Amino acid sequence: MNGTAAATGAASCRFAHYFVVCGVDTETGLEPDDGAGEAFEQSPIRRSFKSKVLVHYPESTDRMPLNKDAVNMLCMPRGLSFRTQADRLDPQFHSFTMSFDDGTRSYGFVLTFYEEVTSAQIITAMQTLYQMHHVEHHSASSASSPSSSSSSSASSPSTSSMDSLVSSLDESDVESLAGVSACLGCAGSFDPARDTLYVSKALCLFTPLPFLQAARQFLSQLHQAVTSHTAPPLPLESYIHNILYEVPLPPPGRSLRFHGVQGPIVCQRPGPGELPLGEYPLGEAFSLLGVDNMVQLLTCALLETQVLLCSQDYQRLMTVAEGVSTLLFPFQWQHIYLPIVSAPLHHLLEAPVPFMMGIHRREGAQRSSLHLPHEANLCFVDIDNHCVEAPEDLPLFPDQIELIQELSEVLLRFGLPPQGGATTKPATASPRLSSLVLEDLMEDRRNGNLGGEELAVLERLQALARRCGGGKMSEGEKTLGNVFEEEEEDLKAAKLNIQLREVFAGRFAAMFGRYEDFVIHSALDLDSWLSNREGTLSFDKGSFLSVQPASHLQFLSRFLETSMFSAFVDGKVISRWADREPMQQLFDNRLERERLYDTDEEESRSCRYRKCTSLFESAQNIERRLLKADHTAIHPHLLDMRIGQGRHQQGYFPKLQADVLAQGQNTNKWSSRVTASRRSDPKRSALTEGLDNEQRQKHAFARKNLRQSKLLDSSPQAVSQTHREFVDGLLSECRLKTKRMLMERMGKESVELGQGEANITGLQENTLILGLCDLLERTWGHGLQLKQGKSALWSHLLHYQAAHGKTEAPAESPGCGGLEQRTFDEGTLVLRGSLIQDMRFIQTMSEGLSEVGQARAWIHLALEKKMLSQHLKELLTNQELLRQLYKSHAFLLCEEEREQFLFHLLSLNTVDYLCFTRVFTSISISYRVVIIPMKKLSIAMATVNPWVCVSGELGDSGVRQLSKNTQEIYFQCKNLGRLSTLQLGQENSGLLAKCLIDCVMVYNEITGHTYKFPCGRWLGKGVGDGSLERVLIGQLVSPGGEEDAGRWTGTPPELASPSQSVRTVLGSLGSRSRMLSVEVQEDMREAANNLVKHFHKPEQERGNLTVLLCGEGGLVLSLEKFLLHGLKSNRLFQRNVFVWDFVEKAVVSMETADQMGDLHGSTLTKGPPCDSLCRYVNAINASPRNIGKEGKFQLFVCLGIRDRLLSQWLPLLAEFPLTARTYEEAALLRDRAAVHSLSRILHTLNEFTITLETALVKGVDL
Repeated sequence: MNGTAAATGAASCRFAHYFVVCGVDTETGLEPDDGAGEAFEQSPIRRSFKSKVLVHYPESTDRMPLNKDAVNMLCMPRGLSFRTQADRLDPQFHSFTMSFDDGTRSYGFVLTFYEEVTSAQIITAMQTLYQMHHVEHHSASSASSPSSSSSSSASSPSTSSMDSLVSSLDESDVESLAGVSACLGCAGSFDPARDTLYVSKALCLFTPLPFLQAARQFLSQLHQAVTSHTAPPLPLESYIHNILYEVPLPPPGRSLRFHGVQGPIVCQRPGPGELPLGEYPLGEAFSLLGVDNMVQLLTCALLETQVLLCSQDYQRLMTVAEGVSTLLFPFQWQHIYLPIVSAPLHHLLEAPVPFMMGIHRREGAQRSSLHLPHEANLCFVDIDNHCVEAPEDLPLFPDQIELIQELSEVLLRFGLPPQGGATTKPATASPRLSSLVLEDLMEDRRNGNLGGEELAVLERLQALARRCGGGKMSEGEKTLGNVFEEEEEDLKAAKLNIQLREVFAGRFAAMFGRYEDFVIHSALDLDSWLSNREGTLSFDKGSFLSVQPASHLQFLSRFLETSMFSAFVDGKVISRWADREPMQQLFDNRLERERLYDTDEEESRSCRYRKCTSLFESAQNIERRLLKADHTAIHPHLLDMRIGQGRHQQGYFPKLQADVLAQGQNTNKWSSRVTASRRSDPKRSALTEGLDNEQRQKHAFARKNLRQSKLLDSSPQAVSQTHREFVDGLLSECRLKTKRMLMERMGKESVELGQGEANITGLQENTLILGLCDLLERTWGHGLQLKQGKSALWSHLLHYQAAHGKTEAPAESPGCGGLEQRTFDEGTLVLRGSLIQDMRFIQTMSEGLSEVGQARAWIHLALEKKMLSQHLKELLTNQELLRQLYKSHAFLLCEEEREQFLFHLLSLNTVDYLCFTRVFTSISISYRVVIIPMKKLSIAMATVNPWVCVSGELGDSGVRQLSKNTQEIYFQCKNLGRLSTLQLGQENSGLLAKCLIDCVMVYNEITGHTYKFPCGRWLGKGVGDGSLERVLIGQLVSPGGEEDAGRWTGTPPELASPSQSVRTVLGSLGSRSRMLSVEVQEDMREAANNLVKHFHKPEQERGNLTVLLCGEGGLVLSLEKFLLHGLKSNRLFQRNVFVWDFVEKAVVSMETADQMGDLHGSTLTKGPPCDSLCRYVNAINASPRNIGKEGKFQLFVCLGIRDRLLSQWLPLLAEFPLTARTYEEAALLRDRAAVHSLSRILHTLNEFTITLETALVKGVDL
């Protein structure tokens, strides 16, 4: 087998894939780097010029073709830099990563150094540029046209050498250059006669895994060989060939030693049960930002906000980005990941998707100078100034205080300050080992051939030799102690890394230890699951959240909606048909091991914070591998090179001999052994490869990110295509988000149907709406070129408001403004609120909201009013404003996609939201209350003097008196939340002051919600039950009208106050006799069951308890049916009878019998139940409220169930002698089994704490 085949066959097992050299191309000369964003007012010596990939070996590999433009951009993000001998010429190290479409990454490690320019063509071009620059900025006579023409010629990119510029200068210009030499000593000057010109050159090594330390040492030793006075033992080609073709990847759980130019280098890989390889120093990231900031940054990454890193040091960008990525285990970042974004790629900052990117900040640049299109959901990390600007309303990481404490303890053990702000020393090249003896000693030590005593003796001998005349060490030489000290530092950093990562891995294991119990496996095979992916729920989020601590819910509810969690769950589902992802398999294995050793089931299920217990064990594995290498790669050796090649010239990286590096020479046992083993079973190899490809294609759906390889292409066509993909992605995300919101909402409603409360707005709903706000912000930020403030959407709204000339008009009172637009018809109130009106209300809210907060409030309000799609459509009708604000590629200028986007938002109108009412609880809201009498008796309203008191989730309005001869009242008060009850009463107690009330309508002037409070009963003395005050239960109806509510909304109406028809059925003697005992008992069980279910739900998802107690089908009405069954009546003409009459008589009879000592004839015994019954009934009767007999019985039941007495009172009433005289023999109250069953049902409710609304119990003194 030839060398090429050997090399490509073993590519996936090699330590390094490519070796690349980038620098100046002397053939094409200097080309200004337009993308660097530098002003041409700068001295040419300070400008950036285009670099190129000069050579790369091998030419290509099967799995990872080299993108030369992208590699060049990442190796030299700021292009070519020039220096003179007056500047610092220290080599700089940085690294980068490239993501591929299949989700894999490759790592590039770059050493940039300065090499003396030997090309006369380049020197002349630089001299000419400097002279032109000097003429432009120091000669007043040429400040006009010559300046502009010369600057434009200097700035135009040219593929020819810049020395042609000399001939273009006319004689007058040349004469004016005579005085240039006087200024040549200033900063940024260049005189070829006196100055030596240097240009940057980059050496890059590509590896499939992040072998940071090994790659840095190899490149440093390569650079030291170049700058050394003496030639290296072998030509540099030998070392490069060795690392490309002869050094394998270390096996998992093993370490490998290979040889650089100056000495041995050790790398290691974690074993199957350990965390994946992560060599980027987390200690440095924590030192730069501090523990608090790092935890906040990780929270932002987990919630998939946009993360933008900023630093003057490219390696710091990479250190922080990779640090965050490794801490995400077992989850993986699913979106754009570019820790280093060079100037030509700054258009990606407009990306309307989550990203993690890093940008280089020039010295002296301020945060305010950075113009970002949208910052509503941006986490900005200023690494150099140790600060993190997180988005608004970022939830805390679960157990954040305890986590920070544990991380601080780990850092302190390693001598690092937890508060951060430390300055880390820049990465420098490791000095070479002083002699081959030291190299051999180090090898012996790693192989375990030297003991501690021998090493101590050697150190003492070397110190003695130094005192006796060794004096100064030669440059770059190190003592054995220095070598060990550096090795200790590397080991310390590796141990700190693994301990910090184990802390976070332990936290995720604690949070998601039982996640498998909530994974839903609904598909029979992979193909059917893939085809129904969007409509399939793979994780029971509601059940998972219901068993979490309340303090974790804000974070977890948002995290469960992220792509990284979805991809994690998808991987679990797919593992039924294919191999699990390695990271998921590792996480699952760890969970199984923890369960195996966790004997205390209760302790394992409890969510108390537990510190990580495997810190030291994990660190020991790393220490063992680094101190003693398991394998040694073949040594570098002489290659078959032509005579004269590989000659050493100090300070210059040689021109490498291409023929020996372009392919692997089959001269070593390792490569032939690998290819032989792969060749031995070609069928198996092909089969495995085919399966891999098939699985990769099938799993491609899970990766929602863009084609990562295309992101690094800065050509206009590629940029246009990228933004086209952004547009498609936004539309797809809108479709999925609205569908998810509808499924969540309708799912809740279908479950709740008929159980007293259908409108469940829990944490998950708030999370989904927050996600919608984020989507709208990102959509409005795409392609934005003119923005004020952090919110792109609010900025657009303000421009729209200004364009309509409404800003000068005083903000109207939100209640009285536009009343003429609303009509009242048949008891239904209709709102036609405009976009501008809603904006004005948000602007007048006294909440102190930021721009982002105002935009969110506006979205919440529009969503609750079912006007979101309509408002946005109106906003987008101003085409002139759109073209003024947005670039041509912006989403909002793509007409077809924009219409589809609005259509998806329109679908949200099919369900009811109370998101604004429930989030902004402290604002003032305008309410309008209308009392509607029965049509035939509406004239009777003139005789009554009514008042109302409206109550909701957040409080009540207080008593509001209506003016005489009016049926409506308008008032403002603090937000009451969702309305639940309404007290309706009248002051006039005369016999003529009575009215039959049909219902009361309450209208929220801001949100447009209408509540109906059915009554159907009389208000006045001497009619009905004689009530002067009623407590009514409300229901939310759609603005389109009560009769259309069920048709136009997905939300079933709540159960309201029992209507007149129900009361008639209950009270009518004829109907009473026909009531079936089975139906009555079934209703009673159903009412109690609804209460039990209410209390078993998560608190955020519970409905209105008052409805379940007093509404139609509630406990009060069911118990009333029970007590009315078989009740005798002496009244004529079948007039209504009331249960309260019986209860009152029973108590009076009980008290009388007790006074006369007449209880001996019954089975009753005087005791606490009897006392409490009498006390409660007397207290209700003594209440100053005129709530009537029905109201008193309702109060009796509510107080009894609250104070856990009702289950004792019922048997008492059943056994009293009066019951036999008052009830027929077949009555349920005289059926011992029925009473016992009812008592047991009511007893089950005693375990719950029932809190009654103030409106129900007001005025009762117990």
